Amino acid sequence: MLTMLAPGDGRFSRPCVLLLGGFDGIHLGHKTLLDAAKAYDLPVVFTLIAGGKAGGELFTLRERCTVLEQLGAAGAFAFPFTEAFQRTGAEDFLRGLFARCTPRAVLCGEDFRFGEGAKGDAALLRKLAPCPVDVLPLLTADGHKISSTSLKKLLAAGDMPALNALLAYPYFIEGDVEHGRHVGSGLGFPTVNLDLPAEKAPPKEGVYGGYAQTKSGKFPCILNYGARPTFGVAEKKTEAFLLDFEGDLYGSTVRIYPTEYYRPVTAFPSTEALKAQIAQDAARAKRSNV
Repeated sequence: MLTMLAPGDGRFSRPCVLLLGGFDGIHLGHKTLLDAAKAYDLPVVFTLIAGGKAGGELFTLRERCTVLEQLGAAGAFAFPFTEAFQRTGAEDFLRGLFARCTPRAVLCGEDFRFGEGAKGDAALLRKLAPCPVDVLPLLTADGHKISSTSLKKLLAAGDMPALNALLAYPYFIEGDVEHGRHVGSGLGFPTVNLDLPAEKAPPKEGVYGGYAQTKSGKFPCILNYGARPTFGVAEKKTEAFLLDFEGDLYGSTVRIYPTEYYRPVTAFPSTEALKAQIAQDAARAKRSNV
């Protein structure tokens, strides 16, 4: 199980390999760091920065811990992007971090900067680190740097295949199922309702095919993110209809993995027209996500 340590939570007690960065979207460039770190045969520990990203984060802090655990990381130091964090000098940041762990190696990307005004660089890191430092070159795709900014553009365009091809773990939305208006149940398509976290970069509004991971297993699903104009509801919500599922998920954690964008949010002339479209979407999702 991954150990997450916030400021003031103490030390990661075992000798480790430390990976430095913000890691708001864990993509293939980040995975090259992780793969290199695993060669040391020691626990791998990440630094994570929560907040401060324009347009939100691809994965929330909670989601990143889920992803890193799946990828084999042992721990993470989480730093909220507060005013005090932004004022922390580069040397103070490193000294504080190295006091909380025993790294046998430190890895980062060649564009890694840290400390107030982003003044810290690889030269300072090598000077202050108590162990060897390995600075890896950036990973590119089609001649462009793989970055969270470029990946959020794919998310905003609804291009899930291209986005997932560049992520180290498929994009998902995770949350605890809450009660909605129960309109879907009345239509014969009961949905699970999740809040999109405020800090999470939103996907393109519309309907997606994908699958859901629940306490009862994995199910194909269709996902609606956005308003519900057929019913005059402007509030943006995340609703998913799970195919072939029977049971109660209220209060439990569900992960929704949208894999393909189907269509924009549409105001249908009648509930019957909406039901017919949902049935088509559901059949398509079942074919693609079994």
